[in-house]
Amino acid sequence: MQQRIVNLERDCMVRRVPNGDKQLLTQGEFVTITQDLGGNYTITWRGNMYRVDGTDADAIGRQPLKLEFDTPKDGNIDQAQIYQALETVYDPEIPVNLLSLGLIYQVSIDQAARCVQIEMTLTAPGCGMGPVLVGDVEHRVSMVPLVDKVQVNLVFDPPWSREMMSEEAQLETGLFF
Repeated sequence: MQQRIVNLERDCMVRRVPNGDKQLLTQGEFVTITQDLGGNYTITWRGNMYRVDGTDADAIGRQPLKLEFDTPKDGNIDQAQIYQALETVYDPEIPVNLLSLGLIYQVSIDQAARCVQIEMTLTAPGCGMGPVLVGDVEHRVSMVPLVDKVQVNLVFDPPWSREMMSEEAQLETGLFF
């Protein structure tokens, strides 16, 4: 993708790369779009890199990702909707979602507390994008109806390996043999 300078069309919450700290950028700021991968965008602003979530893409003049869920009639968080949200979170370096990569180890729902707890790993323990990925998971899962809190715990046991990937992900990345 060719880098492109754009003027923010509205205020937008972004996450700094690689530490994941949130920053509010205001309408009218000039940013440079440096990467468009997995439905998210990497921009630079004042010498720093930030991640714009795909659901906020309209702030940089792109088509936003629409995540829409029906509120469950039974008043409980729907686990299938949690997995739908997780399927929209992509590794920033591999255009495959975290579920297909096998990075999501466990999802637990505390209905009374309206809390979703997720255990996930990274493709490598030293991955510098870990905090950004955690932020992506928290953001997308928090969009599910009735979810008030998302807790993500990074774990490295068992260590991730390519065998944890779905067959489709292995084929897509050329790791199926």
